[in-house]
This record gives sequence, structure tokens and C-alpha cells, in this order.
Amino acid sequence: MIHTPVDYQTTKRVIESYGLTDFGKATIREVVAISGELEKLTGTEFIHMEMGVPGLKPCRVGVEAEIKALQDGIASIYPNINGMDELKREASRFIKAFIDTDIAPEHCVPVTGSMQGTFASFLTCGQCNPEKDTILFIDPGFPVQKQQIVVMGHKYESFDVYNFRGDKLGPKLEEYLKKGNIAAMTYSNPNNPAWFCLTDSELRTIGEIATKYNTIVIEDLAYFAMDFRKELGRPFEPPYQPSVSHYTDYYIMQISGSKAFSYAGQRIGVTAISDKLYDRSYEGLTRRYGRGTFGSVYIHRVLYALSSGTSHSAQFALAAMFKAASDGTFNFVDEIKEYGRRAARLKEIFKRHGFNIVYENDLDEPIADGFYFTICYPGKSGSELMEELMYYGVSAIALCTTGSNQEGLRACTSFIKPNQYELLDKRLEIFEKNNPN
Repeated sequence: MIHTPVDYQTTKRVIESYGLTDFGKATIREVVAISGELEKLTGTEFIHMEMGVPGLKPCRVGVEAEIKALQDGIASIYPNINGMDELKREASRFIKAFIDTDIAPEHCVPVTGSMQGTFASFLTCGQCNPEKDTILFIDPGFPVQKQQIVVMGHKYESFDVYNFRGDKLGPKLEEYLKKGNIAAMTYSNPNNPAWFCLTDSELRTIGEIATKYNTIVIEDLAYFAMDFRKELGRPFEPPYQPSVSHYTDYYIMQISGSKAFSYAGQRIGVTAISDKLYDRSYEGLTRRYGRGTFGSVYIHRVLYALSSGTSHSAQFALAAMFKAASDGTFNFVDEIKEYGRRAARLKEIFKRHGFNIVYENDLDEPIADGFYFTICYPGKSGSELMEELMYYGVSAIALCTTGSNQEGLRACTSFIKPNQYELLDKRLEIFEKNNPN
């Protein structure tokens, strides 16, 4: 029997108990459950790289603002569905400071994290025009967003953009949009999981084609300003976070407090709807709701039905963090550069033991080091590698669940502890011996 750091028979039994016909199709939560169960049963520490959960301390400015709001009795009051004025003002200012885009404060609405923001966006966009019933994913992307589409009964299409970067992007998008059924298209930038960053030229292409085909763009900025190759943390100074907002009038931004401010547990973010989209009326929305512009339907019909508002105290926290960042008294980018340092060390260890980086280049330069990176091993599919690494106490998710056409895994840097670099090195040394190239 092959020697593995986690007991072989126990690992095999636990994996089989979940009845997964293809281990690579396991959800993130299933992988967490399996690795957690194995830790308890075997007493072996796992190196968790499956969950995209912040691994840094939350922003102190936000914590203090939220505590004060709770002490002042805010918890007894229902939050306004539109969001509190201070947060709306600071969200608008933050967008101007770090993206150089103007969005009116009234068009910035708090949501319980970008997950709720994208759900409400997909739902509203899919109801605007009866002929446009499909969301286009510029993949790879966050697996749960497609689950959101399935839950609401919409349709989606997708393609792996890695082979269609630069000048190839426009013709590829035209293939889909010219059919006339695409209500909205979405992507993350930086990309989850590949961590490449769409350029201004590519965003211009997306914006211009979206305008041509009357399609809304949903820009997921969950990893705001986390392209650490650029100095993106200086308010009201270039370079700015690249955004499609510079190239089309009809877009929605999702700005999350989870990663940039390490505030994931309080489920707080902002959906920023462009001024022209907010005020636009659509036949489908009028027919369904009787009246209302896109923005009013989004807030007063869809969000109201989903949550009846976003936690008051968390809104105070996010407002304070936005203000400190825009004032220049809190450099949030300096704080989160730790993820880039972790990625560089982890990549070196994996590559030294025969692994390769799947998405290694970002057009004509090396991929940035950041929150995620991608790995593969010669001769193994993503599903095979994902399952086998469980026997070595390393948990990650397969790229196939992200809409990628590549074989490999997504690895997250956020949960890595200082002692685990040496631990990973030793475990991968055993893996390499058991799997010679």
C-alpha cells in the first residue's frame, strides 16, 4: 500500500461515503466537509486551499464603527432598504477615488455581500426583456454564481476566456451576443480562480460590444485593487482599478467588503448601478411590476423580497472603511498584499515538486501573485489530482467547476499558516516520490 500522510483507508472510506461519481465536481462546501471530517478522524492537520475566505484580521476601522453603532442601539431599528445615507455617499466617493468613475450616491445600495448582489443582478437583468433570458459568463469564474442561475430558473452560457484574450475577445463575444438572447454578461477582475486581469483594452471591447447589443455588464470586483503588480491603493491618483464603467453606460459593479477589508463574516458589500441603467425603464420590468426603472425594481422589489435590507451595523462598518480608504488614512491594499507574498512562496514549493501553474501568463507578462493561483501535475486530470491530494492533507477544488477548460486545481492562499509552508514541502516531497514523472 502507498504511504500517504493521511491514513489511506480512512481517506478512501470517507470520500466514498459522499457518493460522488466525479470527485472533481464536488462543491467547495463538500470538500470542506470531507477535509474537516478527515482531520477529526485522523488527527492530521490539513492545508486548506479550497475556501476563498479571508485569512487576515478584519479592518479595525470597521470593527470600531460597528461596535459603536451597536452600542448606540442601532440593532433595534430596521435598516432602510435603500441603505443609509453615509454609506451611499462614501461608496460613491470610494468608486471615484479608486476607479475614477462617477456614480450617484443614491445608485449605490448595500447588499449582504456580493453573493446577494449578483443574485439580485442576474434576476433583474433576466427580467428586462422577454427575448433576453440568458446570462453569459466570461469564465473561469466563481462556481456558485452558476448555481444562482440554476436556482432562479434562468439560462446561462459560458466560455473560457483564457484562449480569447486581447484581439480574440471581441469576435468571441460577438458569437454569443449576436444571437440576441444575452441579457447580461459577467466576469471577475482580478479573475477567480486564474488571477489574470482583464486590461483596459479588453474592458473597452466588452463595453463597446455590450452597448452595441444592448447588454448589461455585471462587473464582479470581489478582489478589488488586488493586482499587486500595480500601485492601486492611492485615492484619487492613477493608476486606478480597471473597469468597464469607462466604456459603457449600462453596467453594475459589485464591490465587496469581504476580501479588500477582510470583513467577510458580516456579509456586507455594495451594488453600484450606473446612473443611466438605474434610471432606465424596460418593457419586461414594467409588464411584471407595473412600473419602475431598473434601479427601483432592483432595490424595492428584488432586494426587498430577498432580505428586507442589509445589517445596519455592518453598513456603519463599511462606510467607515470606505471613508478611511478615500481619505488616505487607511491603505487597505498594503494590508492585503500578504496574499501575494503567500502565493509566491506556495507556487515555488509546488513547482519544485513537479507541479505546473495552469494559468501562468497574463497576456505578455507573468500572472500576478494574489489570493488564488492554479496548479496541475503531469499525467493527472484535475479530478484525479484533487482526490489524490486529499490523501496528502491538501484540499483544493477542480478547475472544471469554475467553467475552465483546463485540467488542474484552484488553490487559495488565505488560510495558509506560517508553519504550513514546511509542512506542504514535506507532503509534496512524498507525493512526488509516489508519482514520479
